[in-house]
Amino acid sequence: MTFKKENLLLSASKHTTTLQKAKMLVPGFKQAFSRFEERLVLDQCSKSMFINYGRNLAHLALHFGRVPHEVQVEEINAYLYRLTVHDNLSISFFKQTVFGLRYWFRLFGMDEHALQMPVIKKVETLPTVLSKEECKVLFAAPRSLKHKFLLAFAYAGGLRMNELRMLKIVDVDLDRKQVHIRQGKGKKDRYVILSDLLVDRFQKYIDEVKPKVYLFEGQTPGDVMGERSIQYVINEALKKTNIKKDVSMHTLRHSFATHLLEDGVDIYSIQRLLGHADIRTTIVYLHVAQVIPKVAHSPLDSLYGYKR
Repeated sequence: MTFKKENLLLSASKHTTTLQKAKMLVPGFKQAFSRFEERLVLDQCSKSMFINYGRNLAHLALHFGRVPHEVQVEEINAYLYRLTVHDNLSISFFKQTVFGLRYWFRLFGMDEHALQMPVIKKVETLPTVLSKEECKVLFAAPRSLKHKFLLAFAYAGGLRMNELRMLKIVDVDLDRKQVHIRQGKGKKDRYVILSDLLVDRFQKYIDEVKPKVYLFEGQTPGDVMGERSIQYVINEALKKTNIKKDVSMHTLRHSFATHLLEDGVDIYSIQRLLGHADIRTTIVYLHVAQVIPKVAHSPLDSLYGYKR
């Protein structure tokens, strides 16, 4: 049976992933990918990076019927052009493919190939932010206490999607009004503030929803809630409002940072709460926040409360 016929037959199976197909159909890919996977683990790369790189590299390998390092740069460029122009795949898919190829080439000692990959230009865009009133409307929209609490909790701590999903009940310290974020982005722990409002409502949530291990669990007790399920909660809540903005879990994080700035919290404290390694990542919120600039004055005048 030819490679193309095998590929067509295997594509008919809804339960076979792109990565599995490539491992079964492309000569040498299974062994090469095992080495690639090992490197990702040793470099402590995120699960999302592994999934995205793996899927996109497998897609390329299936297209050519060869492992990526056996494909010429000119062929790869033509492939990327077709994906972008003719297949109309997302810019995200394009970027992840290029990043994955660079990683793959360097692993197999082909630095020159890695350097010849297309340059990814960083597009400077400002984040979407909800107003404080829009946040209140959104949090009130769901019927279930679980969904209301989930949205409010994500905003209250400025949490990333996976930080919210992996949060355990024991990580919430009601006495110190802190939430322990374990192994967030960059494999770093940090503490974020816990809202007084949520402290007062916390026991009611536990008694009514009855989570076992994680604060927000899926349909099976003790299991984490899926990313799609959380986005579904947001989408369903949005349908009950007049909010027209494109809202995701990260929008709540952006709103958290922006509203803190507007409330007078300094940028360095916000950087720490968000878990940003680089202050430049946090500074973007200065372009979004509606902050009234203060006129500079001598500290001697404020020291004595002197006003002219």
